[in-house]
Amino acid sequence: MALFQYDPAVLDRFPNTVGGVIWVRGLQTGPTPDALKDMYFVEQRAVLERLGDTPLSELPSLSAWRRVFSGFGVKPTQYRSAAEALLRRLTKQGDIPSLNALVDLGNLVSIRYALPVAVFDLSDTTGAVTVALAQGNERFTPLGESAIEHPEPGEVIFVDEAELVSARRWCWRQSAQSAARESTRDALITVEGHHDRAAADVAAALEDLQALLRVYQPQAVWDAALLNRDARVFAP
Repeated sequence: MALFQYDPAVLDRFPNTVGGVIWVRGLQTGPTPDALKDMYFVEQRAVLERLGDTPLSELPSLSAWRRVFSGFGVKPTQYRSAAEALLRRLTKQGDIPSLNALVDLGNLVSIRYALPVAVFDLSDTTGAVTVALAQGNERFTPLGESAIEHPEPGEVIFVDEAELVSARRWCWRQSAQSAARESTRDALITVEGHHDRAAADVAAALEDLQALLRVYQPQAVWDAALLNRDARVFAP
């Protein structure tokens, strides 16, 4: 049975899509351990030094995401990919605060590769999660809110079989139900790219995520896969 998949219509429109996915069970999420927190802040300083004065729009991975956003009718300077938003916060404010062990783990890898990394709590998910073009009747609850909204038709979303949306505008924002929290036990972790080096960079990011899980979630078990146009379904 599929757990995560790309709809063929999405891959027809965006054929360079590469997605890394991890289905992890048995998490023990809580405050970030000191060693991981130190590693996270060291990575932030290294990224700032590496970026220097380079505009974020010139990074190949972020530039590719901007083109993808434009490709489904979204202004990329109004709605930024999660990776660009995270790096923008880092370059503007000088650091990214620690939130919890699971979120920090994902954010560390995200800023290292300038790729969006999402951690989805699966407790409210029904069936497979599909990256699809929205019909407009699906349900999305913004993080920190209770009112339900609906995606724009044609917008790329992460949606389950009950039409519950876990992410809008592909990798712009997660839902209240899917956000990783200290009670998260089972999660879907994704890392995605579209640029020329996406296959290599996503594969490396996927390995880094698993290496961090081995150290900081040693009791957890997981399955992982690399997806693309020729292998669009994750069915562990």
